[in-house]
Amino acid sequence: MSSYYDDLETRSVDARAASLAKALPEQIALARGLPGYAGALSDVDPARVADLAALARLPVLRKSALVAAQGAAAPFGGYAARPAHGFAHVFQSPGPIYEPGGAGHDWWRLGRFLHACGIGQGDIVQNCFGYHLTPAGMIFENGARAVGAAVLPAGTGQTELQARAARDLGVTAYAGTPDYLKLVLEKADTLGLELAITRAAVSGGALFPSLRDWYTDRGIACRQCYATADLGMIAYESAAMEGMISDERVIIEIVTPGTGNPVTPGEVGEVVVTTLNPDYPLIRFATGDLSAVLPGVSPCGRSNLRIRGWMGRADQTAKIKGMFVRPEQVAALVARHPEIDRARVIVSRDGEMDVMTVRLETLSGDPARYAGTIADVLKLKGAVELVKPGSLPRDGIVIEDQRVYD
Repeated sequence: MSSYYDDLETRSVDARAASLAKALPEQIALARGLPGYAGALSDVDPARVADLAALARLPVLRKSALVAAQGAAAPFGGYAARPAHGFAHVFQSPGPIYEPGGAGHDWWRLGRFLHACGIGQGDIVQNCFGYHLTPAGMIFENGARAVGAAVLPAGTGQTELQARAARDLGVTAYAGTPDYLKLVLEKADTLGLELAITRAAVSGGALFPSLRDWYTDRGIACRQCYATADLGMIAYESAAMEGMISDERVIIEIVTPGTGNPVTPGEVGEVVVTTLNPDYPLIRFATGDLSAVLPGVSPCGRSNLRIRGWMGRADQTAKIKGMFVRPEQVAALVARHPEIDRARVIVSRDGEMDVMTVRLETLSGDPARYAGTIADVLKLKGAVELVKPGSLPRDGIVIEDQRVYD
């Protein structure tokens, strides 16, 4: 098996930029012609969107807007390039939200991750992701087919049957959530069954270092990827296990939560993804997840952007004194005053009362000048604290809820 899935993984900076300059305008032109993007992209010249700086000037598409669009124009809200009957699969996720799926070669792009896990021809993958309504099962099956592996479509539950099937079939690899494999292995131990699983491709939950070490001690190399029902694979671990490497058919940006503004490299922010999938061209789709860019190139030789992996949720909406305050409102507050670099809303309690404190990075020395804007934009009055530029943590948090409900 080659070290790399294809030559795209080791491209030079110049080759990657040249490819983006060709592919991105084509994707913007395709999206511009879809009803879902009417208004958002109608005045955009696709030829001028050929790099990350130009992409960052386009509006962000949030899942809430996608759900609303699907409610008005089921099932895909005008964002898919084909009607529902033109796809191999249609899935439903909580929301409800509907996603299209294809059966073509590596449509979800999971093959790249499975190859990096060392899974390929000669392997049998026990796929313990669900196959009903939601797409995870089909996403991983499609990827396994792309690398030439056979699949046991196991789904979840019936752990004893899973353990016996793994032994009887000689399963060599596992796909599923990080914790379920441990249940299968422990059940096999109880039954006295020796399994041949040596690789695990996991997603959909936290892979704690202690659990990864537990698998390693049993001779199982466990690696994880970051994927969603809407976007397919976004990023994945390689043997280097230093962050997650961006897939070659997506563009990852890290932005200040509630905005579309890119953060300083290395700073924590919300993951925004643009796909180069012509069937479902999501442009600047906000995942709601937090991460940060890692500097440099992976020791494994793959040259694409790396992120730190999942670092929490960007949706920090808090209910304060009966009113919801959202990251978008904090961003609007900053936008009202050019001299403010950034803001952080801190929610605490004084006895049984909510207390809101707004910390602003600015060289201004007059807190009173911002009280009116805070009341107007956040719909609440709060204490104002002015701090020097650069003093607020670069952790992606714009609404910090310190209340304890014990």
